[in-house]
Amino acid sequence: MQLGTPTKAQARRENLAERIHAQLKEDILSFRLLPGDRFSEGEIAERMQASRTPVRQALYQLEREGYLEVRFRSGWQVRGFDFTQFEELYELRIVLEMEAVRRLCSTTISAAASSTLAELQSIWAVPYEQRVSDGSEVFMLDERFHCQLVEAAGNREMARLHADICERIRLIRKLDFERAERLEKTYEEHALILQQISEGKLDEAQRLLLEHIEASKSEVRKVTLHMLQQARQQALRAP
Repeated sequence: MQLGTPTKAQARRENLAERIHAQLKEDILSFRLLPGDRFSEGEIAERMQASRTPVRQALYQLEREGYLEVRFRSGWQVRGFDFTQFEELYELRIVLEMEAVRRLCSTTISAAASSTLAELQSIWAVPYEQRVSDGSEVFMLDERFHCQLVEAAGNREMARLHADICERIRLIRKLDFERAERLEKTYEEHALILQQISEGKLDEAQRLLLEHIEASKSEVRKVTLHMLQQARQQALRAP
């Protein structure tokens, strides 16, 4: 065995830790685990039918990502909402996306950027009957829409920072896709933004994008524990 090469047992533990991480993250994003919920490593190990080592790896990874916080006397806790931080992250997101749109409205954009815009139009500028109606799927498509806009602008560090912001606000943004009218507005607003970008109308594209993000941020302000409880109940009822 070469120095530094993980053993089969180590590889199995790492794979198990990744699966536990993915499952717990999905539980948090689907509100089966709510902000403030507490649990121990032992409870997770029993539930996942795993030893504590991969469970601990998964939990510390989720702590680094901002989903959990460790309570050394009482186990682990799903991190509560810091609305001030979310507001600040939204502001930074707006700065990055507005700059991306400015670059995309330039008279000379790359072939890759043009291809990305065409791909996005094929998803969002579609008739009503071709639209996705599942809120969770539209949520993921929406996040990808905003990330692809920034990626298409051609600055990899901007795209990396923007992706990190999207990850950090994902939990609360998901609540913006619980109602059918928000899904329809997402399609309409994305299509309009793409149309203005394709026509090089910078001011209008930025105005529409800003209104689109501000509307989402406004929904965030309305989040309450009651809404989270409802989201959890809906997730539990889902097949």
